[in-house]
Amino acid sequence: MPKKENIDNDLKIIRYLHGRQNTNQREMSESLNISLGKVNYILKALMEKGIIKARNFKNNKNKRAYMYFLTAKGIEEKARLTLSFFDRKSQEYDKLRQELIDLEKEMSLSENKRKDYE
Repeated sequence: MPKKENIDNDLKIIRYLHGRQNTNQREMSESLNISLGKVNYILKALMEKGIIKARNFKNNKNKRAYMYFLTAKGIEEKARLTLSFFDRKSQEYDKLRQELIDLEKEMSLSENKRKDYE
């Protein structure tokens, strides 16, 4: 099973590309705060899975410049990853919220005990 960080980075790139085809790897790297090498690695993996496609710009002097776009499979994957991310973050939020409630109770009890000793 892939690491959460890898899945989150895949989702970041897919979300970034959705509706924004005219970009390059350097822009993605800077905008998403992911290293350029990792962006390149993720894009290649997503292309191999059929989630995104890349095409050369036709009238660009730099023949290494590409347009990236989501495939139909990519749109489905974006929805799946988004739901998974939302579920995971909701569970983390619920757990953190409970921890904060427990800490608040503990602090209140400690404060009451301290007052009892004064």
